[in-house]
Amino acid sequence: MTEKQKKELFRKTFHISSILLPLSYYFIFHYNRKLMFLILIPLTVIALIIDIARLEHKTFKRIFYNLVGIMLRKHEIHNFTGATYLMISAVLCIGFFPKEIAVVSLAFLAIGDTLAALVGIPYGKRKILNTDKSLEGSLACFAGCFVFGLLFLNPVVALVGALTATIAEFSWIPIDDNIKIPIASGLVMSFVNIFV
Repeated sequence: MTEKQKKELFRKTFHISSILLPLSYYFIFHYNRKLMFLILIPLTVIALIIDIARLEHKTFKRIFYNLVGIMLRKHEIHNFTGATYLMISAVLCIGFFPKEIAVVSLAFLAIGDTLAALVGIPYGKRKILNTDKSLEGSLACFAGCFVFGLLFLNPVVALVGALTATIAEFSWIPIDDNIKIPIASGLVMSFVNIFV
């Protein structure tokens, strides 16, 4: 396993903790958007301020990299971090999607993206459509998302959502996964949910 792969697996062990956002919305806030936003919006603003300060001020940038630089991907050095995109996604999902779909779409990011890496990096042999993503990782992403989706949603909605999250995870579209996975799956599930 390369150093880059080890770093990515290390990132994913922290990434799974993002499941706390949708689970808090369900278990702690009982789908109360206003209460959730009292926590979520200030955290999102703080994440944006930190990222802007890091990108604009050399001293803050140096302190930031000394603390968490090992966790950053190459594209995050000159752009927002995945954590900021995650907070933005959480605000959008909880603000606009039906409550169960908001929980599931955000959980798809935590579960699916993490499983794709944990399975795909060490065991992935078959690459998908000229991407660096593997069939094995994508199947793990799909299975994890589908099983979680069944806990909250109609099986058809869960199936379509898991498939959308998986396609978003391995797609070449140059949007951060923390935006792409929950927003794409949430939009598709909200649409399908109208008809089932």
